[in-house]
Amino acid sequence: MDFKQRVFGEQKRIIVGVILAATVLLIGYIDNFFLMWLLLGVAYYFAFAESMKLFGKESNAHYAIAAAVWLAAAFYPQPDDLIFPVLIFLAAVSAYRGETDAKLFLPFLYPTASFLFILALYIEYGVMSLLWMLVVVAGSDIGAYFTGRAIGKTKFSPTSPNKTIEGVVGGVAAGVIAGVLVGLFFTEAWLAFIISLAVSLASVFGDLYESYLKRQAGVKDSGTIFPGHGGMLDRVDGYLFGGVILLILLRGLV
Repeated sequence: MDFKQRVFGEQKRIIVGVILAATVLLIGYIDNFFLMWLLLGVAYYFAFAESMKLFGKESNAHYAIAAAVWLAAAFYPQPDDLIFPVLIFLAAVSAYRGETDAKLFLPFLYPTASFLFILALYIEYGVMSLLWMLVVVAGSDIGAYFTGRAIGKTKFSPTSPNKTIEGVVGGVAAGVIAGVLVGLFFTEAWLAFIISLAVSLASVFGDLYESYLKRQAGVKDSGTIFPGHGGMLDRVDGYLFGGVILLILLRGLV
């Protein structure tokens, strides 16, 4: 790839990133449940489709169940609860068939459960809770990128060779600092620190898990929906773990 191609690719990546950020911030500013449900639903559709490919599972029944679950989430007051009847139903199907297939369950554990938790987070704690999640995960990601490039030397995990311990530490530090500033709207500083730290660490392993899935599937990106950025899972991997942890800790500690 020559210099001109690299510059064009970077410009395209920046433009797409700005459009994505502006869309998310606009929906957050409007703060309307239907629009938020719709935005998360679109993200969920593409993430679910990508996860099906990564797990090597193609099933129209899975898509039908996923659509039914998300439609139900628009009306059910605690959307995260919906994952349990889905898993019970799939367990019943496995028992009826007399066979156990992990791929039957996996797309509903990842990413379905996480999207239901994120929607529940918005319903219970409002748009500011999504902002808290956003700044922690994005701060962790950006901090890790720049710290890793500057001083990263020690490999963090064989699953993701580009990650370094120095980058992870720098990313978590950045995510926690940014998170505490938003967390003060919810609780006192020490608790905002603990919650932000837990969410940041969860986002690191959310990113690592998606890297593991891609490595297992032998692909570089989860999809091609975002030019220069890859697929939906490539954009939301940290949030899928971080959002679950944030909701649980807000319910239990705040």
